[in-house]
Amino acid sequence: MKQIDLMFRTMVAELGQRLLDASFTAEYPLDGRFVPVTVKDRKYWYFDTPGEDGGKNRRYVGPADDNEITRRVEEFKFIKDDVKTRRKLVSTLVREAGLIAPETLTGNLIEALAQAGLFRLRACLVGTVAFQTYSAHLGIRLPAASILTGDADIAQDYAISAEVGDSLPPIIDILQSVDPTFRPLPHRSGSPRSTAFRNATGYKVEFLTGNRGSDEYLDKPADMPALGGASADPLRFLDFLIYNPVRTVLLHKSGVSVIVPDPARFAVHKIIVAGRRPTETTGTSKRDKDLRQAMILFEVLIETGRGDSLAAAMEEALERGDGWRSALKDGARHIPPKQGQYIFDTFKELGLDLREGK
Repeated sequence: MKQIDLMFRTMVAELGQRLLDASFTAEYPLDGRFVPVTVKDRKYWYFDTPGEDGGKNRRYVGPADDNEITRRVEEFKFIKDDVKTRRKLVSTLVREAGLIAPETLTGNLIEALAQAGLFRLRACLVGTVAFQTYSAHLGIRLPAASILTGDADIAQDYAISAEVGDSLPPIIDILQSVDPTFRPLPHRSGSPRSTAFRNATGYKVEFLTGNRGSDEYLDKPADMPALGGASADPLRFLDFLIYNPVRTVLLHKSGVSVIVPDPARFAVHKIIVAGRRPTETTGTSKRDKDLRQAMILFEVLIETGRGDSLAAAMEEALERGDGWRSALKDGARHIPPKQGQYIFDTFKELGLDLREGK
């Protein structure tokens, strides 16, 4: 995997900084003000704007102990949005550095959701759209076969959704502002609540959350108060994936600031879900894609000096018990022995031999 030049990696960092600054300019008008609110002995920032009849509208911003947020709270009146410069940075990173830009519909959807507050409310891109962003985040050129997708997966922790005290506008309105053909899909359980939306060409946007109880809840959509009327499918192992996510950039138009899983957790999680795919043709294809992405990230993280974070993610998965060890082995059975040798070796150093029959 070829790493891009330091000059381009510096440009990615600058773009990320500018996007954070720009997000405050766009989301928080100067006729409002930031106010601190203490909840359960922890301080959070909220933003008040004038409402009707002399009242006020309040929106959640984030925890006050996040230094980046607090710094911007203090400086937001002086932050300038420089769209033209950001567009130039994105264009250079895509055209000259060879980094990955999403296809147009994906980019437009994620941009619309971001502007509506999706990432402010601490949701997280997962799946292949998230994987695409590791091109910029890790400063490497990804092979094209690993990034093709026809959907967008978004996850949010249930506790965050329930406790944040804020919500997106109606999800269906946001999606239809990009493509009017988006419609909610009936849930497989027969519940009237929707966890996924599809347009006329088959592109799907799906919402996920971690399973909070026994497997009996897996087929029941979870109510997510912050997701603008969308529910979410609860999945095992998802809490591991979205814990301590990272912020990076989607290289679309003038850039979109997004939150994605830590790449080390993404790599380990992909091995787990690969073993849980059904064996029919579509499931096999998705499993192969899971493992291809996992192998790419293992290689990149080791070669770019991020082996410690990878080892930490692997150790955490192993410490979660026999079910997790079994899931890792099930996924690893499908990794070609030669291609996955570095995966087998790194896990073996931590006490788990993933090779078939071991």
